[in-house]
Order: sequence, then C-alpha cells, then structure tokens
Amino acid sequence: MISLLGRAAVLLGLAACATGAVTGVVAAVRQSEEALKWTRALAYAFSACMVVATVLMEVALLTHDFSVSYVAEVGSLATPVWVTIVSLWSSLNGSILLWGLVLGVFVGGFTWSTRDQSPLQVPWALAVALGVGVFFTFLVAGIANPFTPTPSPIPTDGPGPNPLLQNHVLMIIHPPFLYLGYVGMTIPFAMGAAALLAGRLDAAWVRRLRSWMLLPWGFLTVGIVLGGWWSYEVLGWGGWWAWDPVENASFLPWLTATAFLHSAMVMERREQLRGWTLSLVLGTFLLTLLGTFMTRSGIFNSVHTFTESPIGPVFLGFLAIALLFSLGLLAFRLDAITAEDTTSPAGLTRDTAFAFNNMLFSAFTFMVLMGTVYPLLNEAITGTQISVGQPWFDRWGAPIGLSIVFLMGVGPALPWGRAATPDQLRRVGVAAGVGALVAGICAAAGLRSAWPLATFGLSAFALVVTLDAMLAPARARAQARGEALGQAALVVARSARRRYGGYIVHIGVLMVVVAHAAATAYQTRETLTLKVGESGTAGDYTLTYEGAAWQEQPHRRSLVATFALADTSGPIGQVTPRLNHYRKMGTPIGTPEVRSGLRHDLYFSLVNVDEKAGFASIDVHDKPMVIWLWLGGLVMVFGTVISAWPSRRSSESVPPAAATLPQPAVGV
Repeated sequence: MISLLGRAAVLLGLAACATGAVTGVVAAVRQSEEALKWTRALAYAFSACMVVATVLMEVALLTHDFSVSYVAEVGSLATPVWVTIVSLWSSLNGSILLWGLVLGVFVGGFTWSTRDQSPLQVPWALAVALGVGVFFTFLVAGIANPFTPTPSPIPTDGPGPNPLLQNHVLMIIHPPFLYLGYVGMTIPFAMGAAALLAGRLDAAWVRRLRSWMLLPWGFLTVGIVLGGWWSYEVLGWGGWWAWDPVENASFLPWLTATAFLHSAMVMERREQLRGWTLSLVLGTFLLTLLGTFMTRSGIFNSVHTFTESPIGPVFLGFLAIALLFSLGLLAFRLDAITAEDTTSPAGLTRDTAFAFNNMLFSAFTFMVLMGTVYPLLNEAITGTQISVGQPWFDRWGAPIGLSIVFLMGVGPALPWGRAATPDQLRRVGVAAGVGALVAGICAAAGLRSAWPLATFGLSAFALVVTLDAMLAPARARAQARGEALGQAALVVARSARRRYGGYIVHIGVLMVVVAHAAATAYQTRETLTLKVGESGTAGDYTLTYEGAAWQEQPHRRSLVATFALADTSGPIGQVTPRLNHYRKMGTPIGTPEVRSGLRHDLYFSLVNVDEKAGFASIDVHDKPMVIWLWLGGLVMVFGTVISAWPSRRSSESVPPAAATLPQPAVGV
C-alpha cells in the first residue's frame, strides 16, 4: 500500500510542477493574473506532494515495511530508530527523494514570500523553479524510484544503511544541511533567469535575490563545516579536509555564491557588474548540478559517493540542458538588463577591492574545478590514470586564499565610489602594522614556516580593519549624541544589520583560516605499539595500554581499547578509541577519541589490536587550535542569521510600481 501511495504522490507532484511550469510561462507572456494564481496553487501542490511522499517513506522505514524496495535495501530490524530515520538519505534513491522534498519546500517558501506581488519576474521565476522540479520529480518517479515494490519473496530483514551513516550522530544533520544548501540554489537560479527573461532587474528584485542566495549559502556553509567535523571525529585520520573530489563538489558552489554576495553589493550600490553578478548566480546552480553528478555517478572513488547507477548519464544530460539554457539567456537577454555602469573615479576604492575579490574567488573556483576534473579528462583522452592530491591544491590554494584574506582587510576600510582619504589610509597602515607585529611575535616565539606566519599576520590585519569598521559608526554616534558607546553600537548595528552580519561572518572566516593554518602546520603525530601493561610516550603525554574488550550492540560489534593517559603533572584519565564492525562492511571503521581544549586537541585513533598477542597500535595527534575551526563556523552561522533576518523597513518590500505585471519584454 505504501508503495502505491508513495508513487501516486510523486506522480501527482510531477503533474503539478509540469503544469505549473507551463502556466508560469503563460502568466509571464500574457500578463495573466489568473494564470499566475494557478501557477502558485500548483507550486503549493508540488510542495505538498513531495512532503507526503517523504512522510510515507519514513513510515515505511520506521515500520520496517520490506515490501518497499528502498526499505529492503537500507532497512534493518537491528538498526536504532535514529539511524532508521536518517536512512532516508543513506542511499541513492532516498537521497533523490530528499532532494525533491527540499526543492518542494523551497518552491513553496518562495511562492508564499511573493504571494502579494506580481512583477513580471515572479511568474518567470516560478516557471523556471518548477521546470527544475520536473526533472527531479521525474527521477523519483522513474529510474530513482524508492517506492518500487520488492520482488517476491519479501525479505524479513535487511542489511541496514551505510555503516558510515551509523558511526556518528553528525550524520543526522550534515547531509540535510548540504541538501538545503545545494537545492536552495535553485531559487536564486530561477530568480536570475527570470530577470533575464523579463528584461528587468530593479533594486527590489536584487535585494530579494541576494536574500534568497544568502539562505542556501548559510546552509551550505554549515554543511561544509559539519562535514569537516564528521571527517575529523569519525574517519580516524586526524584531518577535516583532504580536497576529496566530493568535498570539492560542495566547495565549488560555495565559492561562486560567496563571490555573488560580494558582487551583488556592487550592483546594488554602483549599478555595476550586472552581467557578471547574474553569471555567478547561474554558474552557482550549474556547479551544484555538477557536484550532484559527481556524487551520484560513481565516477569518483570517495567515502561520500553512491554506487554507480543509470542516474549519472541522465544527470549529465540535465546539466548540459541547464548549461545551454544559461548560456542562451546570457547571450540573448543580457543587454535587456545591463545599464550603463557608473564610472568609478581613479584611485583605491571599495569598488575596485570588490572587483579584485571576485577575480580571486573565480581563480580559486577554477583551480579547484581543474584539480578535481583533470584526472578524469586525462584518463578519457590518454587512457592514463593520474591523481591530483592535497599538495597540489595547497600549493595553489594558499596564495589565492591569503590574497582573499588581505582584501578582507582592505575592502571594509575603503569608501564606495571615491578614493580613500588620508585618514582612511592611515587606519589601513595601523592595521598593517598590527599584522606585522603579530607575525613577528609568532616568529620570535619559535613558530616557523612562511605560509602560517603570513596567515597569522594577514588575519590580524583583516581583523583590526573589520573591528574598526564595526566600531567607527558607533564611536561617531556616541560623540555626536553623547550616548554610551555600547548603546550607540547597538543602535547602529540594528539599523545596518546586513552589513554588521557580514562583518561577523568575516570574523568567523578569519577564525577558521587561522585555526586551519595552525593545526595543519604545527601538529605532531606519533604511533605507539604497546603490550598490555606497557607504557609509551607521545610528546608530553604517557599512555599505558590496559587491554581491549568487545562491546555488543544490535547494529554493530565494537572492539574497545583502553589506555591510561597521564602527563608530567600526573594521571588525566582513560581514553577508549574503538574499531566498529558492521555486517555490511568487512573493514572495521574506527572511532577515535578526541579531547578538545581551547589551545589544542589530543586525538587518539586506534590502528590495530592483536588480542592473541596482547598488542595494540594507536596514533596520537597533538593538534593546536582545532576547536576554533568549529567555533569559527558557528560565528559564520551567527553572522549569516543576522544578515538574513528579515528587515521591518518598508524599503525592503517591493515598491508599488512593481506590484502589477508590466508590459512583457519577450514574446512567444
């Protein structure tokens, strides 16, 4: 019954979004309010159908209905309830259903947010978004159908989901946040395409477009940070980012979306970079499709990827269609929305800093893209397999990344549209002096390696400029009105919430950059092999092996090794890293033990246990400042929430002049 109901819900959703895409075009071309009403209703219907289909799948998983093929593939009576719930995204077909759900929620949210407005861009945007929905709903109804009935005989139990999904609770939230980031990029794509199709890009639409990009950008940021945390806590190698192809797949749209958020500010204030900004919007969506293809085609060997399936070529075909659609829009419709750019005066301005910022983000994107796909292209052309590893990415990424950090310090110190004043240049000089002092102090303290020292110095420079930019308006208000500095700062921050949220995001980025540089450059690692009762030293710490024991759980068996930990001041406690054995995976999966502190992490990863001989091997890592990676990500999220929080000012709403359908800019 669930198979039948689920498939019916998906087919109804497919019919709703296909019909809605057509009525959206009709509403835009004929300026039909009636067609627009139908489009909105069908968008809501599409959203409701995807919610119903997902709920039905969760019911099937929780009731262990093995007559549903997806449940037979990933379900298990021994699996804990929380793992059963998140099994929805543990395999290919369920992950595509989740994609459809998130897309339905975003389409419904966008439809609701424009319920009282009908500028020409709205029906075009709904038409494009529902057109994307047609493809993904078609996948769920066709080759990625999770509701296919299980052939007889119906099994009484299943193998359970991917063991990596069961090995840490972070997998409850890491994939959904990535999906919210990936799928959410559909709405900015639809809005950018709508501006080109309508031949109109007014200030209200730009603000709305930037807000809709900021939302999935925030989700994608959280997803990437959680992914690094999961890798650190689960995989046992002691790192969080290895330039894995599928890691890169999420990083690529993040880079272009970040470039858009900066470019959109120039477009709002200076009427510049319209074509470039819309290109970033369209390109970001294309990169999400590329990333999805990379994850689901099986062409990469990664812990993140699904097995090879027929969905790969279909996804590649849709990517080609979306690429041709985007290029066609830019080629034939860009002139309709491109205004004469305001000429910037000569000299160093914030406009030029943002332009260089976009160039660097584009270079970073190109570098990551080429390093990711070049091995595939080389193998296809020459038949030779090669690999592009972390050293290559680090060698090219470090100078580009530090240049971006430098511009993070320069940009906020400069005015819009005019050359910097001597006082502003003096402030930049003071901040540069602080950065040089920090780098010098670190070198005097015995820290070596040029890139980390440059990172510390440039980050200090950018932080001083950012804090000065945040406090300068508050100081001016406090002096002018005789208010306390704290009160003035609160008033100013409320009135310029988006700008201050951006500054907070910058501070979070600097925390991540500094922590990554410190933990990568100055970490230590030692491997100890000990017999029961034997002790060994790793740096300032002593470990004594006390033995190993098996722990039985319904879904896995774990071999837990116990070590007594002590330092020069005495005993600290026990550490208990483990090796987890799952039915679905022959190789055990390690779970390290991590002792985090503000200064450093102690990371214990169990390598091997020989129960007969009474030996155990353990990797001991000492990593400085790792916790600041996760705290920096939290600060970035906080800044994003502040920036994205809806404003009460009426100026944020669409002006009355845009409240009705104007004359169409294109004909059919």
